[in-house]
Amino acid sequence: MKAKIHSVMGATPEHYKRLGTLKHQIMPWEDGYRTRGEKGTYEWLYFDSQMDDGSTLVIVFYSNKWTLAPSRGPSPQVTFALHTADGKEYTEALELPISSFSSSTDSCDVRLGDCYFRGDLNEYHIHFEKGDIEADVHLVGNVPAWRPETGYFYFGNKEQHYFAWLPAVPEGKVEAKVRINGFTSRYTGTGYHDHNWGNISMMSIMSHWYWGRAKVGRYQTITSYITGEKKYGYSKFPIFMLAKDGEIIGDDAVRFLQFREEDPYIDSKTGQTFFNRLIYDYNDGQQHYRVTYEREEDIEFVRAIDTMSRPLRMVARIISMDGVYIRFTGQATVECFDGDRVVESVTAPAIWELTSKI
Repeated sequence: MKAKIHSVMGATPEHYKRLGTLKHQIMPWEDGYRTRGEKGTYEWLYFDSQMDDGSTLVIVFYSNKWTLAPSRGPSPQVTFALHTADGKEYTEALELPISSFSSSTDSCDVRLGDCYFRGDLNEYHIHFEKGDIEADVHLVGNVPAWRPETGYFYFGNKEQHYFAWLPAVPEGKVEAKVRINGFTSRYTGTGYHDHNWGNISMMSIMSHWYWGRAKVGRYQTITSYITGEKKYGYSKFPIFMLAKDGEIIGDDAVRFLQFREEDPYIDSKTGQTFFNRLIYDYNDGQQHYRVTYEREEDIEFVRAIDTMSRPLRMVARIISMDGVYIRFTGQATVECFDGDRVVESVTAPAIWELTSKI
């Protein structure tokens, strides 16, 4: 029987020293270009929003989109997805050569052609344009930038592989102007921005992971639950941040979070079992909160194998590297407990995701 390979969230003084970061203090350069296009790396800047009228807008900048096969080298891309309240869907992707891409290591300042994503951990401006679609987004944070410890998750007995994550704007105010086919719409709502990067295929180190975020009344929350691959002993990485009126009140998920999945269903596209309800129960002995996500609709469904060339598909099947990405919308509920009694309960729309091997 093979011994499981080491995996850990970077949380020791040695980890902070190695990275040049500080506990509970985030600097603008941390949202700058972290991988610098090094071979075998990937990186992306993510923005999503729930608008007041029920629409959702997601824009993602990739310095290298190949999270499953980062060894392919830089392939910058920007994706745009707008789902309007009346059921219309607009999606677009812009791919350009690496010569059209630029980014700063001092702060978030990424450009691909005429598209850009820039900001300073509090205020961001995002621009997308391709063909008949053009969008301008202004995001201002209501919750300070945050990360779980260093934000790095290490894999390998020498911690040589990593996946890193920085929620630069856990929740903020959004104003967006979107022009499609000559018609301009203006939106306001709540938004989120995070930054992800790594140096190894995510599918080779993780079995599956959830991520979600929501603004629910006076509460803002980020939730995630990562399960490592079999060779890492299916290691668990619980992640939780809860803020109230913009002040973080709970984020020690390793010690105080209980996670569970409820209401299973069989997905018609893959035949796999997924769950309609996710529950994050946080109880530190002084305060007890529960965040529950209830699925209503899948607004994006991507099977990794469908994005690959035919030879790569064959290899992916052989080495069990096929995976699925699903973005859900539904309702998030935050409950506050006094003992066993719920003393407050609020519900609002939310976006969350699942990435899983098949």
